[in-house]
Amino acid sequence: MSLLAASNVTINAQEILKGLGAVGAGIGYGAAAVGPGIGIGIVVGNAITAMARQPEAAGMVRTTMFLGIAFTEALALIGFVVFILLKFT
Repeated sequence: MSLLAASNVTINAQEILKGLGAVGAGIGYGAAAVGPGIGIGIVVGNAITAMARQPEAAGMVRTTMFLGIAFTEALALIGFVVFILLKFT
């Protein structure tokens, strides 16, 4: 006799699908966050290189870097919203 049968627990198929949906949404958002994470790393790395090569342009480079970070982070937020909407629909 299995442990499941011995504990007299009934498993509803809807609960299983809901749990698998939550796991899938977590994995999906994790995958969606990888791209923006890499993008932000590239943006900041290139900005640091540009500031090191031309310190007099650091202000302009910093402003552009923050704009690039904001646009790249928007992709992560869009991914988060999409997977939350998929989870609760």
